[in-house]
Amino acid sequence: MTTPTNLTQVELEIGGMTCASCAMRIEKKLNKLDGVTATVNYATEKARVTSENTLDEALLVATVENAGYSATVPPPPQAATAPSDTTPDATPTAADRELQGLRQRLIGSVILSVPVIVLAMVPPLQFTYWQWLSLVLTAPVVVWGAWPFHRAAAVNARHGAATMDTLISVGTSAAFLWSLYALFLGTAGVPGMTHGFSFALERTDGAAAIYLEVAAGVTMFVLAGRYFEKRAKRQAGAALRALLELGAKEVAVLRDGTEKLVAIDDLQVGDEFVVRPGEKIATDGVIIDGSSAIDASLLTGESVPTEVAPGDAVTGATVNAGGRLVVRATRVGADTQLAHMARMVEDAQTGKAEVQRLADRISAVFVPIVIVIALATLIVWAATGQGWSMAFTAAVAVLIIACPCALGLATPTALLVGTGRGARMGILIKGPEILESTRRVDTVVLDKTGTVTEGRMTLVDTIPDATTPAADLLRLAAAVENGSEHPIARAIVQAATDGAGVLPPVSDFANHAGHGVSGLVEGRTVLVGRRAMMSARGIRVSEELEASMREAEAAGQTAVIVAWDDAVRGVLVVADQLKASSKEAVTALRALGLTPILLTGDNTAAAEHIAAQVGIDRVIAEVMPADKVDVVQQLQNEGKVVAMIGDGVNDAPALAQADLGMAMGTGTDVAIEASDITLVRGDLRVAADAIRLSRRTLGTIKGNLFWAFAYNTAAIPLAALGLLSPMIAGAAMAFSSVFVVGNSLRLRRFR
Repeated sequence: MTTPTNLTQVELEIGGMTCASCAMRIEKKLNKLDGVTATVNYATEKARVTSENTLDEALLVATVENAGYSATVPPPPQAATAPSDTTPDATPTAADRELQGLRQRLIGSVILSVPVIVLAMVPPLQFTYWQWLSLVLTAPVVVWGAWPFHRAAAVNARHGAATMDTLISVGTSAAFLWSLYALFLGTAGVPGMTHGFSFALERTDGAAAIYLEVAAGVTMFVLAGRYFEKRAKRQAGAALRALLELGAKEVAVLRDGTEKLVAIDDLQVGDEFVVRPGEKIATDGVIIDGSSAIDASLLTGESVPTEVAPGDAVTGATVNAGGRLVVRATRVGADTQLAHMARMVEDAQTGKAEVQRLADRISAVFVPIVIVIALATLIVWAATGQGWSMAFTAAVAVLIIACPCALGLATPTALLVGTGRGARMGILIKGPEILESTRRVDTVVLDKTGTVTEGRMTLVDTIPDATTPAADLLRLAAAVENGSEHPIARAIVQAATDGAGVLPPVSDFANHAGHGVSGLVEGRTVLVGRRAMMSARGIRVSEELEASMREAEAAGQTAVIVAWDDAVRGVLVVADQLKASSKEAVTALRALGLTPILLTGDNTAAAEHIAAQVGIDRVIAEVMPADKVDVVQQLQNEGKVVAMIGDGVNDAPALAQADLGMAMGTGTDVAIEASDITLVRGDLRVAADAIRLSRRTLGTIKGNLFWAFAYNTAAIPLAALGLLSPMIAGAAMAFSSVFVVGNSLRLRRFR
């Protein structure tokens, strides 16, 4: 998404958001400023603010801080490396400190809470002053460990909102404060006091019971879920960092006729720079001297390098696979194709609808109702003359039975068990938002190179003429190709060395850019290359070999001619091979109700040939990276819910745009980071398993949420009527937690 030139834009890094409603609240505050349009992305924790007027960064930061959150303006990016809206966090320490703080709170809370829970639940362990030890251990957990929840609850309260944080804060505080009342003003603090469980429905003043295990346990469990959520969300900008790291860091610039190595930041439009074989091209430009083959597979997905000569345009971050090149820079920094792709990734991520957690959506209604019921219970019991002790006991019972221990466990436990099982199967699922997409997906778009195919060139056929042994044809061709770094040459050499071992020496080697190679082997001048190379030397290809070449090319393969002694001796056919598991994988995806579509930058003939082999009916070929995003958007505009499976940098924007992005783990870091699910093994069959596991995990989460609320909600009327003591409320809450954990553990049996 390109910002119009008449608009100014500022990006803010936001801290302190705990749910999607926080992002909405900040967005509303910023949009109230005169002439300002703001969007806040909860997933990436960034706000993008645009205006026709000059933006006051200090005012923007102050507005966010007044809403109860933190905001910083990242330092300006280096002009030659990235555009402002794609630069990764220049100061990631704030987010790292937040994650580190959560980790410390979690570890401290676990160490302190476990003894409290054990003492409360196992009466034989309750020694003379056990309740006072529990108080000493619980106080830091409720005050320090639960501080993020208390702070978020206070922020929400100031804006008249209530979330799961509100219920956690109110519930744990009520349990802790009531325990203080029972210890200091009631009879719970007397030496020798023990807890016994009684499930009888009877009225009690509760002054002899403490509920410290409730306060400590809820804090510990919910902190665990929050920590794992934050750790996963911290990786949101990794795709952009990986994209920008693809570029070269230094460049050999020609100045006054000599080469000078400078940082990429110092490269300017119009500069001429040298690119040697094997080096990355520093930025977008035009070749002014030299010929070579350019490996653009990281950016375009093309398995075959492109031959280039003076006057041809080249793209930054692609690799020079052949000779020395001199390139004139035409675009640098924010204008390069690499930077544009980074913008596409972020725009797709920003535009993707953020799915608010199910627990937050339900608690937005549930929490205020519970608080109202608790207050009503307190007032009614006091007004009927039952006494404030009885009234407060019933009110606390309402809060405790509604305290979201099971609710806090519902998503994290299912997610952790499900993703843990997935990891053992080679499936990495990034978060609960992804799971909802898997249930709705009806179309799956498959990238060809590296996903359906192996993604590397291999020799698939050796076709000699009637007078030449196949072994000699391959051996002599490989001897000459051994002097080249071209991927087609590597495939021929690999096939020859696997079969024959040592290749004969070559002399007078020459690389004929864009045509082929030649060299003297065993007294013969061997030529390996295209038709044009043979035609230029007056060498004719026989009708039989010509027919074989046409057949190979119709199947999307590359045919290389081998000649010596002024005669064509045969043809070597090189291709990107189909993965053995691809056909079975497509069948499995169809069985899940998905319609497969093959999407590739390769030529139509190659794509249709591959599609026919694996059973895919629809093919979209010869598309550039930006077109892949357009294809996904077009399908979405048709009402389809799209899953995208790919492995290259060129797939990253489409993976981010799709409703469900799945990256092959054998692909690039950019594709993996931009995706929602990573298939570690690189086996396409795992994609079907990933969707099945995701759907099963989502079903488990929804089941957990239902039972978490069902247990608590069913008991709230009993607590309000004074028939449920806080102890029984705590026991019911604990049982609901055990049920939720047990239900989640069933995912370990997924096959």
